[in-house]
Amino acid sequence: MLTTVQAIVEDNQIKLLEAVPLRAGQRLLITFLNDPESQFWVDSSQSSLDAIWDNEEDDIYARLLEG
Repeated sequence: MLTTVQAIVEDNQIKLLEAVPLRAGQRLLITFLNDPESQFWVDSSQSSLDAIWDNEEDDIYARLLEG
């Protein structure tokens, strides 16, 4: 399952803006938002993405991946 969270860079380190359970060695994909207009699109699409990805019907796929 893919999870998207917002983060910022401070002192050359990526700081997550919300608590996310991570484990050592976990692989991540990082997308850089380079222009100020990007935040508009992130904010505009977040509720739609939440509705699509965060639903009980898709939970079955997460359980299948867990084994």
